[in-house]
Amino acid sequence: MFFDKPVHDLTFEDIVAFCQKQVPEGKQLDYKYLLPKNKEKFAKVIASFANALGGTVIIGVNDDKNDKPRPPFTGIAYHEKMRNTIEDIIQTYIDPVVFVDVNICVSPDGQRMFVVVNIPQSNLTPHLVGKLKRAYIRTGQSSRPEILVHPDKLPWLLNHRKKSERLRHILYDKAESHFENYLKTKNVSSAALTVATLSLLPLYPQEALADYRQLPRLIAVCAPELAHAPHMTLQPVQDGAALIDGSSRHRMVEFNSYGLLMDKWDAAQTVQFNGHDTRALDFAALARRTVAFFRRAEAFFNKLSFGGPLYFRLKLANARGLRSLYQAKAATVLEDYLRLDENYNIAEITARRESICQSTLQMAAWSLGLRLSNEEITALVRRLLEETK
Repeated sequence: MFFDKPVHDLTFEDIVAFCQKQVPEGKQLDYKYLLPKNKEKFAKVIASFANALGGTVIIGVNDDKNDKPRPPFTGIAYHEKMRNTIEDIIQTYIDPVVFVDVNICVSPDGQRMFVVVNIPQSNLTPHLVGKLKRAYIRTGQSSRPEILVHPDKLPWLLNHRKKSERLRHILYDKAESHFENYLKTKNVSSAALTVATLSLLPLYPQEALADYRQLPRLIAVCAPELAHAPHMTLQPVQDGAALIDGSSRHRMVEFNSYGLLMDKWDAAQTVQFNGHDTRALDFAALARRTVAFFRRAEAFFNKLSFGGPLYFRLKLANARGLRSLYQAKAATVLEDYLRLDENYNIAEITARRESICQSTLQMAAWSLGLRLSNEEITALVRRLLEETK
């Protein structure tokens, strides 16, 4: 939302350029020139972001009466223990602890720095501050950027999460219906297909993370191999846009302004097996789609500057009786419906993409009846990661 690259890749020059844009403080952004002497006050800022939408604190920047960055943008004197200080404040004053990303952006001469603290939206709310165990939420109002949540109102904070969970289900079901409606335009029923689904969306969505009108541009950047493919067309949908495969292979890839990414397609095809036509699923093709999905998701959520918890799902419907194939191995699928749910965040996906793809595909192979070794899965994932660089 604020930067066009991951927080840990930001440089001193990136922060100067960002400050020159004069973005005011708000619901997800706070400027501090120095760490407050009252450490609990800084903990309150961190916890209030975690209890709401998440956010970013930039240390080393003064703000003016309009809450905008005030030049000169020279940062503060370099202090090698700043990261440890911030982590100590969080561990001492916030319960449960908030896990943040801290990037020390050092000037070229090594004398000055900006400190960027990225606070993800938390799934452990409410985070309480200080000995009195007070809960705060970020409002974005200049007069009251954080407000105290009275103990009697803590159920409201928990209920706020429940509303987000309901919104997550609505967003997911809506995207599912878009695919169903697309199939209807082709006079095809999903009951006749083996539909595979890869999806990722915020665990607690609350508001749009991007203007839906900007999604075509984001899609072109995050999924260029799809956006520029001659057989894929862009179709507007409510709060988002979808890439639709115009060939005989039924597929839809939806990007939603609330942060949903969903890839749905018919995963089975008719092949010759032992001299007969049979419906089969190519496991290598599923693996290729999965690896590409995580790469695409990493680019998408980094563009949205969303670092909060994400809900991942791999699903396969109408699979019973399929032949699952991988190289010389084959098996008959006994399950009608396969599903894997996991929680991640983009920092995890960036750092552990290979191991996440491996564990996902290991589970999928087992469920499809294919007894692939760890070495086979690892080799397949590494080859696909090389192909998608």
